[in-house]
Amino acid sequence: MANKSIRYGVNLRKREESVLKQKNAKYKCDVCGKEAVKRTNVAIWHCSYCNATYAGGAYTMKTSTGETANRLLNRI
Repeated sequence: MANKSIRYGVNLRKREESVLKQKNAKYKCDVCGKEAVKRTNVAIWHCSYCNATYAGGAYTMKTSTGETANRLLNRI
């Protein structure tokens, strides 16, 4: 266990672990294409290579709702 804040329940510990992996992972930048985007604050993502800043989800760079909205906008 990496974090002892959640004590009881295997499912809760597994869910916390997956959320922390998503939060701390590096994501691909839409501008430069490098895998250098990290979370700086809640829902703020910053590319350390090209200094681009994105607004996204709290724990992932792109949410499923945002992906759906982008697909709908691209159709129009």
